[in-house]
Amino acid sequence: MSFTSPSVEALVEQLMRLPTVGRKTAQRLAAYILKMPREEVEALAQALLAVKERVRQCAICFNVTDEEVCAICRSPRRDHATICVVEEPSDVLALERTGEYRGVYHVLGGVISPLDGIGPDDLRIRELVARVAPTNGDPERAALYPEGRVPRVQEVILALNPNVEGDTTAYYLAQLLKPLGVRVTRIARGLPIGGDLEYADEATLSRALEGRLAL
Repeated sequence: MSFTSPSVEALVEQLMRLPTVGRKTAQRLAAYILKMPREEVEALAQALLAVKERVRQCAICFNVTDEEVCAICRSPRRDHATICVVEEPSDVLALERTGEYRGVYHVLGGVISPLDGIGPDDLRIRELVARVAPTNGDPERAALYPEGRVPRVQEVILALNPNVEGDTTAYYLAQLLKPLGVRVTRIARGLPIGGDLEYADEATLSRALEGRLAL
């Protein structure tokens, strides 16, 4: 069933382009937008346009930002000797919510997936290696950092999803980075807090056993 208004139907069609939004959800959203005050609709439209006009990728870590360099990479309070590698900007948000990590990030833009036609050259792996390689010869690059020099990276943490593509990408990165004299680690995998052994799958239990800690 379609709206009798072509304008509303056009809005529904556009909303359906969003991920996980089906026709019924799009119709509910369109109906809600119709009830919104005009100034709120204008604010929403302006926010959408601003995202496309102002948001760019950080020149260092490729996270989303309104500036050339994001706030995390600009901060002198962050540990620039530790880089956490993630797949997407949303992963940065997830890690920042913990309040535990004080290093910086590197957003790959995905993972190696031959079935989807995504290879190493399609990701920001070359840029990661450039950050880790011990060189300070580029003054333009050094000027992007808080102290005006490229920091010497000591550890790279691979925070990639625990699936086939994530494992493949992690292995590939480890083979590239280890010869550079940097410590390469990966976030632990295992049982979630509040989980039940009875309902855990074999792969999760195996990872939990491999990553066991002394008490």
